[in-house]
Amino acid sequence: MFASIRSSCLVGLDAVSIDVEVNLRNGQPRFSIIGLGGAAVRESKERIIAALEYCGFDPPGQILVNLAPAELRKESSVFDLPIAIAILVAMGVVPAERTKRAVFCGELSLTGEVKRLTGAVAHGLHALRGGVKEIFVPQEDAVETAVVPEIEVVPVISLAQTLRILGGKEEPSKVTPAEIEQRRGVRSLHDVVGQQTSKEALIVAAAGGHNMLMIGPPGCGKSMIAERLSGILPPLSSREMLEVVQIHSVAGQDTASVLQGVRPFRAPHHVISEPGLIGGGSGPRPGEISLAHRGVLFLDEFPEFRRGTLEALRSPLECGKVQLARARASVHFPARFQLIAAMNPCPCGRLGGSSGVCRCSHYAVRDYLARLSQPILDRIDLQVELDGINVEDLAYSERITGKDDADVRKKIEIARQIQIDRFGCLNSEVPDLQMREKSEQTSSARTLLADATRKLGVSARGYMRLLRVARTIADLSGSATVSDEAVAQALGYRCLERLHNLINGGSSLRTASH
Repeated sequence: MFASIRSSCLVGLDAVSIDVEVNLRNGQPRFSIIGLGGAAVRESKERIIAALEYCGFDPPGQILVNLAPAELRKESSVFDLPIAIAILVAMGVVPAERTKRAVFCGELSLTGEVKRLTGAVAHGLHALRGGVKEIFVPQEDAVETAVVPEIEVVPVISLAQTLRILGGKEEPSKVTPAEIEQRRGVRSLHDVVGQQTSKEALIVAAAGGHNMLMIGPPGCGKSMIAERLSGILPPLSSREMLEVVQIHSVAGQDTASVLQGVRPFRAPHHVISEPGLIGGGSGPRPGEISLAHRGVLFLDEFPEFRRGTLEALRSPLECGKVQLARARASVHFPARFQLIAAMNPCPCGRLGGSSGVCRCSHYAVRDYLARLSQPILDRIDLQVELDGINVEDLAYSERITGKDDADVRKKIEIARQIQIDRFGCLNSEVPDLQMREKSEQTSSARTLLADATRKLGVSARGYMRLLRVARTIADLSGSATVSDEAVAQALGYRCLERLHNLINGGSSLRTASH
């Protein structure tokens, strides 16, 4: 007696086809699973037998299960449900014709309950690509799987219910993709007192998808400003949402906010390892930069991250993806994120602040800033200096809410649409040649940009970053031409180069900061 059921397992972010083949024979009781299954697969034998007995079935004596293809290692409990169904098909309990047009995924409990799985969206996409129109998944994963278009999702809570549906005794509940609605948090950009320059820079960063570094003393609002970026970004499109949900689903992260169009915001601590940030492990699994895909990655205390961890950001910041090569497989994860970083101006954090006098030596400040390599800084478009907050501003400022935030979002959406109409993407993603050819500049703007980059010692990559920022500033104002005012504003967002020049020139930092 033989039966075959379709299933799938995760390899990186994608699911691949697995055929669950079962052969039943008489003889001494024996349950064997072949096909290079991991520990979770080997342990599934006891779960499946217990679930079948709980549902009132007497399993046959000898059960041989093959998971094909055999050369692919399978580390998942997702095969519990398809193995159980295949056994029942081979026993003649379930009609084989009913299972040929479906994919089954799910872990079983000892009582036959179907537990949550990891990567529900990836399994749904695999079924769609394979021409299968129906997928049986745990009820808790149904809404997430239904994000995949043109696939019929059958949510099940137990093995017994699955059998009733397959036998035609119960109609499956219909699941449609969750209604996507724009839901913003209560955090407003106007919660931040003062810091008008940094808030304007954040709007520029949001409009063009630019990376941004904030430099200022502790307590001046760097983290608050970063947390408000998600609130002024446009909601995720349907295509972006599918990408992000797939990543978060594979990583076992909550997808509720993503399904409502909210862009991800990730803020790992500076002690994070390189695999934790970039991705990796024996799986391998996506890291924080992939979990921030189409959203924001906030790195507070930027110089405190390990040097190797920061250097690993260089390639993803350029190409928007990360390639992980392992002995068993080579996978790539998307990582098109917006980097927002924050740091103190010196080791003690008091340089230029109002909370005391900086006691750091000239060499201590220089070594502190030297923790950030020039290649990393070249990939950060906006470098903004923040001042300390005055007590008077806190005591007498009035909070502006509501309509003002909506106006900011509308302005950003218009600027983004201008860029997409011109380039097909945001200014931060445009290739250098295309940016130079299609960014019309006034002669004075071109001269100002060339002279300033020479004086600041900016690299060729830094020059293009400045041009991109100036182009975004022009788009926000509705100008088709990059003016010298836009270039001047973009140059104003390069404070770190000026600070480096002060240090290398031997000027007094405390005097310069005032």
